[in-house]
Amino acid sequence: MIIGIMKRCCFLLLLSMLLVPVFAQQDKQHDWAQFYRYENDNNKAMTQHPQVVFMGNSLTDHWVEKRPEFFNEHNFVGRGISGQTSSEMLVRFQADVISLKPKAVVILAGTNDIAQNNGQISYEHIVQNIQSMCELAKVHHIKPILCSLPPSIAFFWRPGFQPADSIVALNTKLQQYARKNHIMYVDYWSELVANDRGMRPEYTIDGCHLTHEGYSVMEEIIIKALRKAGIK
Repeated sequence: MIIGIMKRCCFLLLLSMLLVPVFAQQDKQHDWAQFYRYENDNNKAMTQHPQVVFMGNSLTDHWVEKRPEFFNEHNFVGRGISGQTSSEMLVRFQADVISLKPKAVVILAGTNDIAQNNGQISYEHIVQNIQSMCELAKVHHIKPILCSLPPSIAFFWRPGFQPADSIVALNTKLQQYARKNHIMYVDYWSELVANDRGMRPEYTIDGCHLTHEGYSVMEEIIIKALRKAGIK
């Protein structure tokens, strides 16, 4: 009888060891805010003390992929995740920004909210999410820097959707919030926009995401802003 119990215990122990990786993988697959995306990078970055964290969506994600030398040269880190809305960024803000203790955070958010990636959301609630990120940053002595959404007249993942008016409206509200609360606002839109209120062809690969030249323009703008803020 004792041998039988030991066999059953050994079987259950082996089964639990086999299931742990399965459950861990399931947790990652259902990681709504994608905390796992930067978990290892954050552990390394905590010892490197990055000067600035860039928080965003695919626009920031692709920026780091296409022009890593810009981030490496200035001791910046990117924490962009493709497809994310401001709600998802807010949820991971503590892990991906505050824990790294940068001097400043550059927030570029709202494009996927306008695209309704997670369903319909009002301008007010988008601004509230971004406001919460700014307030969290301030509490932890991190300077928030708000950025305008780049221009676009079409999102390839939303056929028929025309976002130009919504982008202008959200940018206006973000600028008003920034001015009222003495937060630096960085205007990418004006430097990238074409006559049709989309992005200039030389700056975009698909009407929304940027070319190397487009990112080069944004880099000049943000570096000037950081210097003005006393970060660079």
